[in-house]
Amino acid sequence: MATLSTAKRLVVKIGSALLVDRNTGDLRADWLHALAEDVQWLKGVGCDVVLVSSGSIALGRGVLGLPATSLALEQSQAAAAVGQIRLARAYEEALAPHGIKTAQVLVTLEDSSDRRRYLNSRATLETLLGFGVVPIVNENDTVATDEIRFGDNDRLAAQIAVTVGADQLILLSDVDGFYSANPNEDTTARRYDVIDAITAEIEEMAGDAGSGLSKGGMKTKLMAAKTATAAGCDMAITEGSVMRPLRALQDGANATWFTAQTDPQAARKRWIAAMKPRGSVTLDAGAVAALTKGKSLLPAGITKVAGPFERGDSVALQDPSGRVIGSGLTRYASDEAAQIKGHQSAEIEALLGYPGRAALIHRDDMAL
Repeated sequence: MATLSTAKRLVVKIGSALLVDRNTGDLRADWLHALAEDVQWLKGVGCDVVLVSSGSIALGRGVLGLPATSLALEQSQAAAAVGQIRLARAYEEALAPHGIKTAQVLVTLEDSSDRRRYLNSRATLETLLGFGVVPIVNENDTVATDEIRFGDNDRLAAQIAVTVGADQLILLSDVDGFYSANPNEDTTARRYDVIDAITAEIEEMAGDAGSGLSKGGMKTKLMAAKTATAAGCDMAITEGSVMRPLRALQDGANATWFTAQTDPQAARKRWIAAMKPRGSVTLDAGAVAALTKGKSLLPAGITKVAGPFERGDSVALQDPSGRVIGSGLTRYASDEAAQIKGHQSAEIEALLGYPGRAALIHRDDMAL
């Protein structure tokens, strides 16, 4: 069974009910500061941490004096705009005493469904993690409509786990795992410690609409588990309202772990390899040799570009004889790639009129 201390990159989903007192609408500052201790512990053992956090609408609702009932879309967006700044400040104030820098990252469903925007999101998150920053990710409720919403942070957290190549995803919930039935209604319900495969029987247990201990909330968590485990990421559901919930999980708190069947890098390579190339680039012998050693593809190693293709599209990689040796997601459109082929990365800005990225295809976006 997975343990947090072995994670290299961890995504943690935090729901509004954990952060905001339902009766007063105030931030649960003591809980958040205890969670910050968990983050410090994880970073101390060499783990990258990303927090996917709800709470902006709940905080903004109280500030604006809005009722605890369903809100119109424009009221939700206004509440999110007011609450988001308070939520970001709360995380910054909780983590700063531990020497941890934070960043706010707001996303919509479009950012993962559009490959160009997905690559931008991935590059930004990778850069932040490289600087040791803890990104605080939330759905951009100030602009998202029903058509471009994830709709729940379980799905969003799973997508972020895929985007950053996390090896573990933790859903902090109001229930301590996945049960065969609602334990509040069925005394014979049993909790699963480990689920290795999400079968039709498991899905039937999750039931229909609702939240938390009710069946629907578990259904969204199963959807998240499917997304995460298919991408090589283990996922756990555990009760989150206790102080230092991540440390509690490490120390044996009740949870259900959904196990991945592969690792994140291998899953990503398979996903890239399965894409249909929109064009191709031909490499010189030096570039082919560099790629086989795990290097990224630089413009200098390209002798020919065949398109058309756009940034984020899959392109075939060909050796000097024209044999396809792999594929990858390009960081440049075909007309831009044609302009910079054969040139050093330092020349990109002069050729294109903007700095651009040093590699045409990063090694993480390549399958050989």
